[in-house]
Amino acid sequence: MDYKKFKDKKVLITGGLGFLGSNLARRLVELGAKVTIVDSLIPEYGGNLYNIKGYEEKIRVNIADIRDEFSMSYLVKDQDFLFNLAGQTSHIDSMNDPYTDLEINCRAQLFILEACRKNNPRIRIVYASTRQIYGKPDFLPVDESHLLHPTDVNGINKMAGEWYHILYSNVYGIRSCALRLTNTYGPRMRIKDARQTFLGVWIRNLIKEEPIEVWGDGLQLRDFNYVDDVVEAMLMCALSDDTAGEIYNLGSYEHINLKDLAELMIRIYGRGECRIIPFPEERKVIDIGDYYSDFGKIKDTLNWEPKVSLEEGIEKTLKYFSENFPYYV
Repeated sequence: MDYKKFKDKKVLITGGLGFLGSNLARRLVELGAKVTIVDSLIPEYGGNLYNIKGYEEKIRVNIADIRDEFSMSYLVKDQDFLFNLAGQTSHIDSMNDPYTDLEINCRAQLFILEACRKNNPRIRIVYASTRQIYGKPDFLPVDESHLLHPTDVNGINKMAGEWYHILYSNVYGIRSCALRLTNTYGPRMRIKDARQTFLGVWIRNLIKEEPIEVWGDGLQLRDFNYVDDVVEAMLMCALSDDTAGEIYNLGSYEHINLKDLAELMIRIYGRGECRIIPFPEERKVIDIGDYYSDFGKIKDTLNWEPKVSLEEGIEKTLKYFSENFPYYV
């Protein structure tokens, strides 16, 4: 893939001060792109100005909410690429406050797409979807043909947001595609709570010398992607002429149960404790059991596959947060 095509291109990233957005923004700056970040900096949603430390002069930051259709109409003008990563990611929050989740993950997505249709229909869009929309798997590994039966409000709304993007590609010719992300982790992820992923809380607990809590029996299987691999998939999708209107799983060759993952993290960090505890009731009813992806479609189309092993990625992640911990708690 010729990443030189990003040089001098205008790139807009929604949710750009968050975990995925900031890592993507930094990579695009290194490739010579002209990057604009949109982020609301609402505390619950993960934006953190420290995430672009060292790049402040190279990235344009616009503090705005994607629910503001007038701001989005202005911001999408003249952009070559849009990486649409902003969203409400907490499954529990979506159950406790379903209307806010609806506003962010559905209505705001229509604002963005309508803004593109009216003001910049030639833009290329990559949308960050989630494996959560599959719900409890009927078979493993899960490929894109698997039925969609989300277990929570967040999954339903993310499913709708994803399909709005595919619809606008099919009907209006706006070149959009969606990536169904699995458990993404790495530097700059949210670790103060479980709103993005349980792995962040585990990292926080390790560094604070508090026990890692593994819910249930700890034998639930998962796959994980290091953030650099996810960024590469997004860049590939944005540049390819073959991805418009398509949906792709990301995933890993490595599958690990949560108990073994906790023990791996403790071994890499050099200390720590793991406790197996019963599922909290509000979590138990929306847990999906075992899950890992079949990512053969994106491998066949773009030759993407994860390059960072789980052990290497965990080591890099723990090193980053050990050195920058005060900025994330």
